[in-house]
Amino acid sequence: MATFPNGNSVYPSSGVDSRSQFITRTYTHLVGGILGFILVEVALFESGLAARIAGFMFGLPWMVILGAFMLIGWLASRTAQTSSSIGMQYFAFGAYVVAEALIFVPLLYMADMKAPGVIDSATLVTALGTGGLMLVAHQTRKDFSFLRAILMWSGVIALVAIIGGAIFGFQLGTWFSVIMIGVAGASVLYDTSNIIHNFPEDRYVSAAMQLFASIALMFWYVLRLFMSRR
Repeated sequence: MATFPNGNSVYPSSGVDSRSQFITRTYTHLVGGILGFILVEVALFESGLAARIAGFMFGLPWMVILGAFMLIGWLASRTAQTSSSIGMQYFAFGAYVVAEALIFVPLLYMADMKAPGVIDSATLVTALGTGGLMLVAHQTRKDFSFLRAILMWSGVIALVAIIGGAIFGFQLGTWFSVIMIGVAGASVLYDTSNIIHNFPEDRYVSAAMQLFASIALMFWYVLRLFMSRR
Protein backbone atom coordinates (compact mmCIF):
# COMPACT_ATOMS: atom_id res chain seq x y z
CA MET A 1 0.00 0.00 0.00
CA ALA A 2 1.18 3.53 -0.67
CA THR A 3 2.57 5.78 2.07
CA PHE A 4 3.75 9.25 1.18
CA PRO A 5 6.12 11.45 3.18
CA ASN A 6 3.41 14.07 3.64
CA GLY A 7 0.68 11.61 4.57
CA ASN A 8 -2.31 10.33 2.65
CA SER A 9 -3.36 13.63 1.14
CA VAL A 10 -5.38 13.99 -2.03
CA TYR A 11 -3.38 15.44 -4.89
CA PRO A 12 -5.07 17.68 -7.41
CA SER A 13 -5.89 16.10 -10.76
CA SER A 14 -4.51 17.69 -13.89
CA GLY A 15 -7.48 16.59 -15.95
CA VAL A 16 -9.26 13.45 -17.03
CA ASP A 17 -6.91 12.78 -19.96
CA SER A 18 -3.74 13.08 -17.90
CA ARG A 19 -5.22 10.92 -15.13
CA SER A 20 -6.16 8.25 -17.64
CA GLN A 21 -2.64 8.39 -19.04
CA PHE A 22 -1.21 8.03 -15.54
CA ILE A 23 -3.41 4.99 -14.84
CA THR A 24 -2.43 3.40 -18.16
CA ARG A 25 1.27 3.97 -17.42
CA THR A 26 0.87 2.51 -13.94
CA TYR A 27 -0.75 -0.70 -15.17
CA THR A 28 1.78 -1.01 -17.99
CA HIS A 29 4.60 -0.85 -15.44
CA LEU A 30 2.73 -3.26 -13.17
CA VAL A 31 2.57 -5.80 -15.99
CA GLY A 32 6.25 -5.17 -16.65
CA GLY A 33 7.05 -5.84 -12.99
CA ILE A 34 5.05 -9.09 -12.99
CA LEU A 35 6.73 -10.25 -16.20
CA GLY A 36 10.11 -9.34 -14.73
CA PHE A 37 9.33 -11.40 -11.62
CA ILE A 38 8.34 -14.39 -13.77
CA LEU A 39 11.46 -14.11 -15.95
CA VAL A 40 13.75 -13.97 -12.90
CA GLU A 41 12.07 -17.06 -11.39
CA VAL A 42 12.27 -18.97 -14.69
CA ALA A 43 15.96 -18.08 -15.04
CA LEU A 44 16.71 -19.19 -11.48
CA PHE A 45 14.89 -22.51 -11.80
CA GLU A 46 16.11 -23.31 -15.32
CA SER A 47 19.72 -22.59 -14.39
CA GLY A 48 19.59 -24.68 -11.22
CA LEU A 49 20.36 -21.67 -9.02
CA ALA A 50 16.95 -21.92 -7.35
CA ALA A 51 17.92 -25.15 -5.58
CA ARG A 52 21.13 -23.58 -4.28
CA ILE A 53 19.36 -20.39 -3.18
CA ALA A 54 16.61 -22.39 -1.48
CA GLY A 55 19.15 -24.56 0.33
CA PHE A 56 21.07 -21.48 1.48
CA MET A 57 17.93 -19.67 2.66
CA PHE A 58 16.61 -22.78 4.45
CA GLY A 59 19.77 -22.63 6.55
CA LEU A 60 19.25 -19.03 7.60
CA PRO A 61 17.05 -17.83 10.46
CA TRP A 62 13.77 -16.59 9.01
CA MET A 63 14.17 -13.34 10.94
CA VAL A 64 17.34 -12.52 9.00
CA ILE A 65 15.59 -13.08 5.65
CA LEU A 66 12.52 -11.14 6.73
CA GLY A 67 14.60 -8.27 8.08
CA ALA A 68 16.67 -8.01 4.90
CA PHE A 69 13.58 -8.11 2.72
CA MET A 70 11.81 -5.44 4.78
CA LEU A 71 14.87 -3.19 4.59
CA ILE A 72 15.12 -3.59 0.81
CA GLY A 73 11.38 -3.01 0.46
CA TRP A 74 11.49 0.14 2.57
CA LEU A 75 14.50 1.58 0.72
CA ALA A 76 12.99 0.77 -2.70
CA SER A 77 9.60 2.24 -1.78
CA ARG A 78 11.18 5.36 -0.29
CA THR A 79 13.36 5.89 -3.37
CA ALA A 80 10.50 5.40 -5.83
CA GLN A 81 8.27 7.82 -3.91
CA THR A 82 10.76 10.61 -3.27
CA SER A 83 13.41 10.55 -6.00
CA SER A 84 13.04 13.11 -8.77
CA SER A 85 15.12 10.90 -11.07
CA ILE A 86 13.03 8.52 -13.19
CA GLY A 87 16.12 6.36 -13.53
CA MET A 88 16.33 5.91 -9.75
CA GLN A 89 12.62 5.12 -9.60
CA TYR A 90 13.10 2.36 -12.19
CA PHE A 91 16.14 1.08 -10.33
CA ALA A 92 14.15 0.91 -7.08
CA PHE A 93 11.30 -0.95 -8.77
CA GLY A 94 13.71 -3.38 -10.43
CA ALA A 95 15.54 -4.03 -7.15
CA TYR A 96 12.25 -4.69 -5.40
CA VAL A 97 11.10 -7.14 -8.10
CA VAL A 98 14.39 -9.05 -7.83
CA ALA A 99 14.15 -9.08 -4.01
CA GLU A 100 10.60 -10.45 -4.21
CA ALA A 101 11.74 -13.11 -6.67
CA LEU A 102 14.54 -14.21 -4.36
CA ILE A 103 12.40 -14.42 -1.25
CA PHE A 104 9.82 -16.46 -3.17
CA VAL A 105 12.41 -19.06 -4.26
CA PRO A 106 12.18 -21.36 -1.19
CA LEU A 107 8.37 -21.37 -1.23
CA LEU A 108 8.19 -21.99 -4.99
CA TYR A 109 10.88 -24.67 -4.71
CA MET A 110 8.95 -26.55 -2.02
CA ALA A 111 5.70 -26.17 -3.96
CA ASP A 112 7.32 -27.51 -7.13
CA MET A 113 8.83 -30.49 -5.30
CA LYS A 114 5.96 -31.46 -2.98
CA ALA A 115 2.80 -30.26 -4.73
CA PRO A 116 3.15 -30.19 -8.54
CA GLY A 117 0.50 -28.03 -10.17
CA VAL A 118 -0.20 -25.95 -7.08
CA ILE A 119 1.78 -22.97 -8.41
CA ASP A 120 -0.46 -22.75 -11.48
CA SER A 121 -3.58 -22.98 -9.30
CA ALA A 122 -2.35 -20.28 -6.93
CA THR A 123 -1.42 -18.06 -9.89
CA LEU A 124 -4.91 -18.41 -11.39
CA VAL A 125 -6.68 -17.68 -8.09
CA THR A 126 -4.44 -14.66 -7.42
CA ALA A 127 -5.03 -13.29 -10.93
CA LEU A 128 -8.81 -13.71 -10.65
CA GLY A 129 -8.90 -12.27 -7.12
CA THR A 130 -6.78 -9.20 -7.80
CA GLY A 131 -8.43 -8.61 -11.17
CA GLY A 132 -11.87 -8.72 -9.57
CA LEU A 133 -10.88 -6.34 -6.77
CA MET A 134 -9.33 -3.88 -9.20
CA LEU A 135 -12.48 -4.04 -11.32
CA VAL A 136 -14.60 -3.27 -8.23
CA ALA A 137 -12.45 -0.22 -7.45
CA HIS A 138 -12.74 1.08 -11.02
CA GLN A 139 -16.44 0.36 -11.41
CA THR A 140 -17.54 1.84 -8.08
CA ARG A 141 -14.99 4.72 -8.17
CA LYS A 142 -15.14 4.57 -4.37
CA ASP A 143 -12.35 6.10 -2.33
CA PHE A 144 -10.96 3.30 -0.17
CA SER A 145 -8.49 5.53 1.67
CA PHE A 146 -10.20 4.62 4.95
CA LEU A 147 -8.49 1.22 4.66
CA ARG A 148 -5.08 2.78 5.31
CA ALA A 149 -5.31 2.67 9.10
CA ILE A 150 -6.75 -0.85 9.05
CA LEU A 151 -3.92 -2.06 6.81
CA MET A 152 -1.27 -0.42 8.98
CA TRP A 153 -2.56 -2.12 12.13
CA SER A 154 -3.02 -5.42 10.30
CA GLY A 155 0.57 -5.22 9.12
CA VAL A 156 1.85 -4.61 12.65
CA ILE A 157 -0.19 -7.51 14.07
CA ALA A 158 0.92 -9.84 11.26
CA LEU A 159 4.57 -8.87 11.79
CA VAL A 160 4.30 -9.54 15.53
CA ALA A 161 2.71 -12.93 14.80
CA ILE A 162 5.46 -13.84 12.32
CA ILE A 163 8.22 -12.76 14.70
CA GLY A 164 6.54 -14.61 17.57
CA GLY A 165 6.29 -17.75 15.47
CA ALA A 166 9.97 -17.53 14.51
CA ILE A 167 11.13 -16.96 18.11
CA PHE A 168 8.85 -19.37 19.97
CA GLY A 169 8.53 -22.00 17.26
CA PHE A 170 4.76 -22.10 16.81
CA GLN A 171 3.22 -22.56 13.39
CA LEU A 172 1.03 -19.96 11.72
CA GLY A 173 -1.61 -22.23 10.25
CA THR A 174 -4.38 -22.15 7.70
CA TRP A 175 -6.40 -19.39 9.32
CA PHE A 176 -3.42 -17.04 9.32
CA SER A 177 -3.04 -17.56 5.57
CA VAL A 178 -6.75 -16.92 5.06
CA ILE A 179 -6.60 -13.71 7.10
CA MET A 180 -3.52 -12.51 5.22
CA ILE A 181 -5.22 -13.17 1.88
CA GLY A 182 -7.99 -10.88 3.12
CA VAL A 183 -5.43 -8.24 4.15
CA ALA A 184 -3.77 -8.49 0.73
CA GLY A 185 -7.16 -8.09 -0.94
CA ALA A 186 -7.87 -4.96 1.08
CA SER A 187 -4.42 -3.67 0.13
CA VAL A 188 -5.19 -4.21 -3.59
CA LEU A 189 -8.41 -2.20 -3.16
CA TYR A 190 -6.59 0.56 -1.30
CA ASP A 191 -3.75 0.78 -3.83
CA THR A 192 -6.11 0.73 -6.82
CA SER A 193 -8.24 3.46 -5.25
CA ASN A 194 -5.09 5.50 -4.62
CA ILE A 195 -4.09 5.08 -8.25
CA ILE A 196 -7.52 6.27 -9.40
CA HIS A 197 -7.86 9.22 -7.02
CA ASN A 198 -4.76 10.23 -5.09
CA PHE A 199 -1.38 9.22 -6.51
CA PRO A 200 0.75 12.05 -7.97
CA GLU A 201 0.68 11.67 -11.73
CA ASP A 202 4.47 11.68 -12.06
CA ARG A 203 4.79 8.68 -9.71
CA TYR A 204 3.46 5.89 -11.92
CA VAL A 205 6.54 3.76 -11.19
CA SER A 206 5.93 4.02 -7.44
CA ALA A 207 2.22 3.33 -7.91
CA ALA A 208 2.99 0.21 -9.94
CA MET A 209 5.45 -0.98 -7.30
CA GLN A 210 2.92 -0.57 -4.48
CA LEU A 211 0.26 -2.54 -6.35
CA PHE A 212 2.84 -5.17 -7.33
CA ALA A 213 3.71 -5.62 -3.64
CA SER A 214 0.05 -6.19 -2.71
CA ILE A 215 -0.44 -8.73 -5.49
CA ALA A 216 2.77 -10.55 -4.48
CA LEU A 217 1.52 -10.67 -0.88
CA MET A 218 -1.73 -12.28 -2.03
CA PHE A 219 0.10 -14.79 -4.21
CA TRP A 220 2.39 -15.75 -1.30
CA TYR A 221 -0.47 -16.60 1.04
CA VAL A 222 -2.69 -18.19 -1.60
CA LEU A 223 0.22 -20.49 -2.44
CA ARG A 224 0.83 -21.24 1.25
CA LEU A 225 -2.85 -22.01 1.73
CA PHE A 226 -2.93 -24.38 -1.23
CA MET A 227 0.22 -26.13 -0.06
CA SER A 228 -1.19 -26.64 3.44
CA ARG A 229 -4.08 -28.58 1.95
CA ARG A 230 -1.89 -31.05 0.04
